[in-house]
Amino acid sequence: MTEAARTTFTPRVFSGIQPTNHLQLGNYLGAVKRFVEMQNSGIETIYCIVDLHAMTTWQDPADLRTATRELAASYIAAGLDPKRSILFNQSQVPGHAELGWIFNCVARMGWMNRMTQWKDKAGKDAEKASLGLLAYPSLMAADILLYHATRVPVGEDQKQHVELTRDIAAKFNHDYGVDFFPMTEPVIDGAATRVMSLRDGSRKMSKSDPSDASRINLTDDADTIAQKFRKARTDAEPLPESVGGLKDRPEARNLVNIYAALADVTVEAVVAQFAGKGFGTFKPALADLAVARIAPIASEMQRLMADPAEIDRLLGDGAERANAIAAPILARTKEIVGLVASRRR
Repeated sequence: MTEAARTTFTPRVFSGIQPTNHLQLGNYLGAVKRFVEMQNSGIETIYCIVDLHAMTTWQDPADLRTATRELAASYIAAGLDPKRSILFNQSQVPGHAELGWIFNCVARMGWMNRMTQWKDKAGKDAEKASLGLLAYPSLMAADILLYHATRVPVGEDQKQHVELTRDIAAKFNHDYGVDFFPMTEPVIDGAATRVMSLRDGSRKMSKSDPSDASRINLTDDADTIAQKFRKARTDAEPLPESVGGLKDRPEARNLVNIYAALADVTVEAVVAQFAGKGFGTFKPALADLAVARIAPIASEMQRLMADPAEIDRLLGDGAERANAIAAPILARTKEIVGLVASRRR
């Protein structure tokens, strides 16, 4: 196929987060903060609460409903405008599951078995893991390609899934002799795309870490945020004169990265500001900055969660708008693979 014959795809951003546990600082800096910034870029932005992905491990139904609404409240409290971006929960657009099945038939078992997250989450008990956990990346590809998304903001740990999405798109296009699905590009940028634990700088900050002190939850109040940063693990050395001095200091590097991301400045600027100063000076400054940025989000989340019906209404409106984009893409996909459209709509 010549370059002239290739399809030109409308720029479109898609990303999603699972509604499991409370959103934490790593989710905010690595994803939600960038989501808010991208809705000002002039590119259509679609943000999905991937509740079907959450089911790859067992979820208490009541907890899943609450977590879905809480995540929606987190998005909105952080500045995401449901009128300017499309915000919805995945299960309300049937095309995700339908395209996911078609992609299950395109993807290869070898691809799935090589996925890092499958190895990490299934571990030695792979025989007991759900089929959904193995097929998770195929559904993620469907989430993205159902909207012909061209850009996906992700953390480093999700880059492999976007690469798989490209593999699935390429194989589908090749197998059916079409140029229908785009080669989606991962967007990885910012000072804190991978925020690490406050207790161990070698481990990613996680919603599932047993230690609540390891993370800043978006639901934490000001006192809790300040206390967690003041107790964050560090070393005995003062901050270095240059960024290179952070190389073998994971805890120090993590806190500097967090400060830079919260302040919207470079890591170099933070090092220059605090060079030679100890953590007795730096950590209180970081705590004050984090409280100023995060505490208002927690307060607004509480207000939003007091009216779950309004959250459901906003998600429902978003699902209608998402489906309007997805339905013709899914219909064309079915036509390409030879499924007969026998039912009148």
